[in-house]
Amino acid sequence: MNSTIWLALALVLVLEGLGPMLFPRLWRRMVLSMSQQPDTLLRRFGGGLVVAGFVIYYMLTKTIN
Repeated sequence: MNSTIWLALALVLVLEGLGPMLFPRLWRRMVLSMSQQPDTLLRRFGGGLVVAGFVIYYMLTKTIN
């Protein structure tokens, strides 16, 4: 695997872990409120995150090369 992918995975894990580590009550409340949202809203939100991730990855690979 490319080292860029490992770096991206490491950054995702760090960012995902900051919420429950620093603000466990707020994080739990956010997860509970998200679990009550309709599926279409969650799909749009997830799709937006995927697109944003691909755009950032594309920009980084073009900058590095």
